[in-house]
Amino acid sequence: MHKNIKFSKYQGAGNDFVLIDNRNNDFDRNNQELVKKLCDRRFGIGADGLMLLQKNDHYDFEMIYFNADGREGTMCGNGGRCIVAFARDLKIIEHKTDFLAVDGPHSAEIHDNQVNLGMIDVDTIHQDGEAYVLNTGSPHYVLEVNNLQTYDVFNSGSSIRNNNTYGEHGINVNFVEKDNIGYFLRTFERGVEDETLACGTGATATAMAMAIKEQLNGVIEMPIRVMGGQLYISFDKEGNTFRNVHLKGPADLVFSGETHK
Repeated sequence: MHKNIKFSKYQGAGNDFVLIDNRNNDFDRNNQELVKKLCDRRFGIGADGLMLLQKNDHYDFEMIYFNADGREGTMCGNGGRCIVAFARDLKIIEHKTDFLAVDGPHSAEIHDNQVNLGMIDVDTIHQDGEAYVLNTGSPHYVLEVNNLQTYDVFNSGSSIRNNNTYGEHGINVNFVEKDNIGYFLRTFERGVEDETLACGTGATATAMAMAIKEQLNGVIEMPIRVMGGQLYISFDKEGNTFRNVHLKGPADLVFSGETHK
């Protein structure tokens, strides 16, 4: 007899997630089929990914992230911001936190619905033709294009994600265009295998790639507009080295409920 699962759904700039408080370890993290079903927009709750908030002796909590296909994924920036809001709503934290994710420890601050999330340092960036390739907790390909609003993100993104260079592991594909205050970004995400309304690690990677292209140095904050809202990326840049990296943007509770088994 299965127990019903209590969950909350959050979204960060349109990137939506199922969150489960799993400090009691009731949820079987090896059950890929269940994760996939809960993320399904027809047969489940519907989400780009699912996160378990786990107990951890050395941090406020641990974040376990699953892609919508049911498999454990790499770091998700917007997911990280949403789980910080979830932890605050569970009264685990107040305004500041240090938590553990798949790519190591993260610190964050939350005020109202704005979460400023510390991301990993980056010092390795290479080019693939006109594109920049880097890892901001997840691997990203960043390409500047024209007429992004009408660009075929699905087909172009899918072909790059599945090409021989990136092989079975694949890569997240970001298309970017300069706009009035910063950049406009659209992302094709592996694991979701579709365009998402926002991608936090993608926005972070894009800001870094554009800072290199524009040969900016010093303390930089770059506004990145995504389909689901507005994100802000800040970092200290020296050459190709990025330190003190932060991803800031909204994280909102959509609804809570229980699954019926």
